[in-house]
Amino acid sequence: MQNLLLCISICLITALMMSRLAKKVGLPAVTAYLVTGLILGPFCIGRLGLPGVGFHSMEDVSFLGLLCEMALGFIAFTIGNEFRLGQLRSMGRQAITVGILQAVVTTVIVDTALIVFHLVFPEALSLPSAITLGAIAAATAPAATLMVVRQYQADGPLTKLLLMVVAIDDAVGLVLFSASFGIASALEQGGVSVITVLVEPVVEIILSLLLGAVAGFILDWSERYFHSRGNRISMTVAFVLLTVGLSMVEFEAGPVHCGFSLLLVCMMTGTVFCNICETSGVLMERLDRWTTPLSILFFVLSGAELDLNILRNPIALLIGVVYIVARSAGKILGAYGSCAMTGCDKKIQKYLGITLLPQAGVALGMAITAASLSDGAMVRNVVLFSVLVYELVAPTLTKNALFAAGEIHSEELLASHGKDPKLQAHG
Repeated sequence: MQNLLLCISICLITALMMSRLAKKVGLPAVTAYLVTGLILGPFCIGRLGLPGVGFHSMEDVSFLGLLCEMALGFIAFTIGNEFRLGQLRSMGRQAITVGILQAVVTTVIVDTALIVFHLVFPEALSLPSAITLGAIAAATAPAATLMVVRQYQADGPLTKLLLMVVAIDDAVGLVLFSASFGIASALEQGGVSVITVLVEPVVEIILSLLLGAVAGFILDWSERYFHSRGNRISMTVAFVLLTVGLSMVEFEAGPVHCGFSLLLVCMMTGTVFCNICETSGVLMERLDRWTTPLSILFFVLSGAELDLNILRNPIALLIGVVYIVARSAGKILGAYGSCAMTGCDKKIQKYLGITLLPQAGVALGMAITAASLSDGAMVRNVVLFSVLVYELVAPTLTKNALFAAGEIHSEELLASHGKDPKLQAHG
């Protein structure tokens, strides 16, 4: 892409200015960044073809895809900070139970809804695609959730459980998708591969956690040779980039295709590092400041890659509506039931499911994998439509849920509306 630096700078400046407008109407900054991407994308300003202004095509957006991978790596590394031993002792069992059950319930509800849709309209959606979409529905986007938590400085039992569940959700979603996609492929091809359905997803999870753990230990060992916080931050950044690069490696071990999950690798690196490094708290705060522009670009690019051509396909829109309604019901009911089962507070039972609605990159990656199905294009279109809706609406729902649960203070909410809390307190 020509004028790359000009394009990146315009994206950042526009996104930051849009976030100021978003505050005036009480919207989270992440929504402003996504809308900025839509405006600068190939369906709006990018269509004008102005040099260095916006993205002229989807290829231009893909050209900066490496920035998205890097941003996801830092996001996952930061979420790993939530898995400190103290929190694992107090909430680990709840987080694992809720993380697994809400994902399974969501998959079952979406599968049921879409299979019924297939029986009524067999020409519109195939059975393999319906089963695959059910598994994709389990995935939750950690990036948007973390951005909302950071912006409003949310803190409390709901927020802590949310960040742990979002991280666990990636591993659960991977297993559910691999199993469902294996069954879907078997329905089309007439044979079930045990290796594809059971072995490969488990191997991927184990390899990812091992690689992340090793990287976390080596990072802590490496930083002991440096006393300057600047050098330690540089080493941390280098290791996150290293784990992102290593997570892209794929290889064959006999009949088993082996790979890594970027989110799991970086999350495990952050978990191990933050539990054994005494200065990890200070380093994580400084790292957040350093990576803020990268996170903003991630959401701008996410907005730019939303394909608005999907709005021209009425069948995909209809299936998308069914998918969104069923997935939302699954997340809310699954979270409520699993939280009640594990004895969570009433507020957590009521609001956790709403905060799990965001969906983006992981789901899109699964949809790309599902492209090999005979009806793979429909799966991709439905997921694209749901991501478009969830990315624009879910951050606000997450903010409202956290505020209703009392984990966003009124001063921070007033500030998000551009008001001075002190002046409000006086009248």
